[in-house]
Amino acid sequence: MAAMNPPTTDPAVIYRTRDAIAAADALAAAIVHLDLFTGLARAPADVAEVCRRHGLHPRPTDVLCTLLSAQGLIARDASGRFEPTATAREFLVDAAPFDARSYYAAMADKPGVADFLQVLRTGRPANWPGAEGEADWHASMRTEAFAEAFTAAMDCRGRVLAPALANAVDGGAARRLLDVGGGSGVYSIAMAERFPTLAATVLEAAPVDAIARRTIHAAGLEGRVAVVAADMFATPWPAGHDLHLFSNVLHDWDEADCRRLLAMSVAALPAGGRLLIHDMLLDDDKAGPLWAAEYSVLLSTVTQGRLYSTAEIAGWLAELGFEIVARAATALGRSVLTGSHRGHARKPQDSAAHGEDVPSAPA
Repeated sequence: MAAMNPPTTDPAVIYRTRDAIAAADALAAAIVHLDLFTGLARAPADVAEVCRRHGLHPRPTDVLCTLLSAQGLIARDASGRFEPTATAREFLVDAAPFDARSYYAAMADKPGVADFLQVLRTGRPANWPGAEGEADWHASMRTEAFAEAFTAAMDCRGRVLAPALANAVDGGAARRLLDVGGGSGVYSIAMAERFPTLAATVLEAAPVDAIARRTIHAAGLEGRVAVVAADMFATPWPAGHDLHLFSNVLHDWDEADCRRLLAMSVAALPAGGRLLIHDMLLDDDKAGPLWAAEYSVLLSTVTQGRLYSTAEIAGWLAELGFEIVARAATALGRSVLTGSHRGHARKPQDSAAHGEDVPSAPA
């Protein structure tokens, strides 16, 4: 396998179209099944109140409100409650002068709309396309055929993201990287190629661990990149790694599981160890960016998770005695956060080295 280099052209339209595929279904569910904008015009509401009114689950409802905020259809009032924007009042509420709700009526029975409505009402993910007979993506990943197909999809995206990640972080001081839920191993391979003295371990469950071994062998890096087969929630993590990586991992899990994974990471890191969180991130007010809001809908439909904001992650880390010391853009709308023990001495390149603001962790 050739060395991992970034593409020479920008494939954003290819990946964004796929990431946004569930957003139209979510908007249709809000219009046709919930008549959400009419209700908010009569009485603004926060996420909890929207859930009470319509019998919805908080996780996907939060995702829906983020999408509608990013689309410019709802906004928070002075009390923090959501209300329709001028556009929504003109087009999406009962008796609006240009009522466009009937334009979406034909989508009422569309399978994707029904799936998102089910997710809204139950909080449980719908079936991933092609994962027949399994409860959701998490269960499907235990089957070899689905794991092969899904990991191939993530690997092709990873070959765009991984070189950008490796070029965006300061990994020269690290000795050993633990790539948590590392999939095909594509991120470990890119990091090993970028930092010649770095060794890596991919922590991944069966049957994906076998795929990772195959990919690492093709890259000729078996001597520097190992694979440990384990359930990251149930098995003790390999010791002796001073850099932990979560690349596109947290978004698959709900808040409680994300906190649990970060706590396990902090407990396993040695003094002076760091962790990297690589993902698409919401703005701290959770009103965008639009690409992230769209992708979060897809994630909420097929996994137990959603996208998170930098402020949310910083809050979880602060409770563990960690803080975010750097943020850098990578590719395809993603960014990488670097976390370390609070008060740990920072190198000059650790602070906004790539032109993005370093967020402040809550006290």
